[in-house]
Amino acid sequence: MSTIDLNKNTFQAAIKGSKPMIVDFWAPWCGPCRNFAPVFEEAAAQHDDITFAKVNTEEEQELATGMSIRSIPTLMVFREQVLLFSQPGALSASQLQELITQIKAVDMEQVHAEIAAQQDQEAQ
Repeated sequence: MSTIDLNKNTFQAAIKGSKPMIVDFWAPWCGPCRNFAPVFEEAAAQHDDITFAKVNTEEEQELATGMSIRSIPTLMVFREQVLLFSQPGALSASQLQELITQIKAVDMEQVHAEIAAQQDQEAQ
């Protein structure tokens, strides 16, 4: 599968998708972003069970600001509408593969239970 481009109008619907989603926040002028792009594209071609998305921060400044992007490239991982990972900096192919392995191993029932417990605690 190839990557999809997201903007402020499509972002929220995309994170509601049934598959985990890895989002690459990038810009055309960013050298590390350009170097990371083939690594990201190759991973996208290998993992049909994950949505790979890109956000051009030059064109989508409002979305980048809303997501608190301060440095690019930044990767974010969403699964079942939960932000599981957010980190600036390009990853090597092996680091991205390790991240993908970890994403797939996350017990989302436990994550949702922890979120609910935290919300209950904050409500008291």
